[in-house]
Amino acid sequence: MDIFDFAMKMELDGKDFYTRLATESNCQGLKQIFADLAADEQKHYEIFSRLKAQQPLAGMADSRALETARNLFAELKVDLSSGNGLGSNLEAYRYAMKVEKESETIYLEAAEKEENEEVRKLLLKIVVEERKHYNIIENIYDFVSAPTQSLVWAEATNLDEFKFE
Repeated sequence: MDIFDFAMKMELDGKDFYTRLATESNCQGLKQIFADLAADEQKHYEIFSRLKAQQPLAGMADSRALETARNLFAELKVDLSSGNGLGSNLEAYRYAMKVEKESETIYLEAAEKEENEEVRKLLLKIVVEERKHYNIIENIYDFVSAPTQSLVWAEATNLDEFKFE
């Protein structure tokens, strides 16, 4: 399997994964974020498909997923406080972070080896988008897992600043 076939499979798998998360989510904000991530994965698939077919590249539009995610975190806070089970997908979010990190690494390595400057720039742009995807999922993971986190260490470290007399 060549790099393009591998990348196309990864992107389709990512699209399917995010589409499933969007479908399973009870939160409209998460549905939108995951739908945007699935659309980005489809866009990446189409780019790799054109590269494999040696078709001219028309560039790549910037992802809107990060902007959308930022705007939806207020809504997520309301949904989280309603106890609708946003945290039930923690394992899926960890898996998504792992896959996004692996994609970033693979595409970065491919860009470093690429001799065609146009293709190299496109691969680096996809690397940046994969990094944004990772950050979005990491923020969702941190956000929904926050109620299970303990503040003991943060509180204990502040004690050093106070003098008790």
